[in-house]
Amino acid sequence: MEQTGEDYKLIFEKEGVYLHTNAKRSNQDTTIPGFIRIVERAGVPALEWSPLEDEGHSAPAVLYSKKDGEGGEEDTNFDPGYEPDWAVISTVKKDREHVPVKASGQWSFSLPLSELYSLRRARFSLGRNFLVLTSRGGHPLPPLHFHRGGTRELLRALNRYIILDQSPVDGRLFLAYPHDSGALSQSFDKLQLLDDGGSDLVSRFIQDPYATTFGGFSKVTNFFRAAIRPPESPIHLRTPHDPNMAPQSDEEPGFELITCGVELGPRPEVTRGQPFDKWEEFLDPEGRVKNPEKIKELVFRGGIMPSLRKDIWKFLLGFYPWNSTAKEREDILRVKTDEYFRMKVQWKSVSEEQEMRNSLLRGYRSLIERDVNRTDRHNTFFSGNDNPGLTLLHDVLMTYCMYNFDLGYVQGMSDLLSPLLFITQNEVESFWCLTGFMELVHHNFEESQEAMKQQLLQLSILLKALDPELCDFLDSQDSGSLCFCFRWLLIWFKREFPFEDILTLWEVMWTRFPCDNFHLLIACSILESQRGELIGSDHDFNTILKHINELTMRLDLQSILCGAEAIYLQLVQCKELPLKVQQVLGLYFSSSSEEDSPDSQASETQHHLGQREGGAAAAAHGPAYP
Repeated sequence: MEQTGEDYKLIFEKEGVYLHTNAKRSNQDTTIPGFIRIVERAGVPALEWSPLEDEGHSAPAVLYSKKDGEGGEEDTNFDPGYEPDWAVISTVKKDREHVPVKASGQWSFSLPLSELYSLRRARFSLGRNFLVLTSRGGHPLPPLHFHRGGTRELLRALNRYIILDQSPVDGRLFLAYPHDSGALSQSFDKLQLLDDGGSDLVSRFIQDPYATTFGGFSKVTNFFRAAIRPPESPIHLRTPHDPNMAPQSDEEPGFELITCGVELGPRPEVTRGQPFDKWEEFLDPEGRVKNPEKIKELVFRGGIMPSLRKDIWKFLLGFYPWNSTAKEREDILRVKTDEYFRMKVQWKSVSEEQEMRNSLLRGYRSLIERDVNRTDRHNTFFSGNDNPGLTLLHDVLMTYCMYNFDLGYVQGMSDLLSPLLFITQNEVESFWCLTGFMELVHHNFEESQEAMKQQLLQLSILLKALDPELCDFLDSQDSGSLCFCFRWLLIWFKREFPFEDILTLWEVMWTRFPCDNFHLLIACSILESQRGELIGSDHDFNTILKHINELTMRLDLQSILCGAEAIYLQLVQCKELPLKVQQVLGLYFSSSSEEDSPDSQASETQHHLGQREGGAAAAAHGPAYP
């Protein structure tokens, strides 16, 4: 296909590539037929598009219907068809400098491949797939529709000049790197962060020759940064909460440097209690719970007796109010049952023809069916083929899409539902418990992923205060981003502990004792439990990642919980605790200047610990537990 001329070489050409001039959803789209080419001009490769009229044809902008787009090859191989085993992080766009293009007509463009930042498949209307190119300036070019196929051939031709690497956080997004960049060409989701069987992590990760050439894991952290940072954005970032904060270090952008010269003091010894088994003693004659905060403290201390979980979980997750009577709960269940099945009927009654015109619902169903078939299949409630538990798992997740269509379904949500369904053994109750759980963690699954990035930031702040030596070691091995903790925080350690332990861990965390960010202290406890395996070893980024991944199902829950609570008590007893640490723990209030004194901070700490559901009844409780 190559054609040469003076200072010009045609490398690739494809006709029938329509440029979409208006990305708004509509029944008819203004599109212009044209050519896509890869050319070399004076040795500089560029991707170009020009309309047919520029080629001596007379073809004005046209309107074409869905029928027009049904012919030709549909290149489904470009889209993996499944969200990656991470969580969705949107490409960062917004106002950047203008695309460096050469105009040869109103819509023609020529983009040097060195300026290509990403390539993404998207859908705008009528179910047609479009290719969207984004420059390193962050500016997207008009979408392109390959009416006669050819995207695979285009990608192969592009690979002659650049590496197109699937984003670790969005399976439809490919990031562009020059061949000599040393960038990793295997996507970060090859780590299978939400898949079982991590023992062959490294071997899976470096199957591609590019990954071997570029040093396997050695550039994963840089690749992770590239996926969450806008093109050409500065390395020195400022936190959104403190725009005046000094720029961050180049090594770990976005993470506050805490040089903790503060003596934290001794770490208290903590012991765990017995599972809570006195439920009936806390109910008055009408079925009201007499002392909810006391129950939460006991649950935090030892979890719940298995036979009582079905009842107490519905209170912890907000299905039943703590002050409701037994009769009121019967009424709530009846109303919630009706509401659930009204939402279920909405998706059950959608015909195949309707669903063909609803790409969102179709996508949610595809993801759910994929996840349901691999969620907790070792558990007898979900094992085997045609298991009723799998049907319930599917139906509850589909109904949640009707309940929260903006969020819909994101991979990992099936992991949150399966224990709820296992305990309640009830479709309706498990659904409403899931909605309560999602009220706590829905931000983990939002497309912006700002909450997940903020939690990694907060985890770094805590760890730097607790164990500067461990942080220094991780930093020295390009692991200071703590991105290997992403899965822990995303689905609340669901894949790290045995199923029975997760039941205990979640009910402990649902109490929200001793602070809202207790899950970060659990992560600190896990990391500190491994410091002896890490510091002083010859671990590099590759082996650190492998070691953390292989902790799955090997952690002792009770010792981790003891460690997390002991960390909390050690921190709150420190009178010179760094401000950022206080903020993470919810101990800092800026209502008056008096808070600068240690006594005032201690008072505010006690005040905060009491401000939970239950109002004045909770105010007497501090960091001392029964």
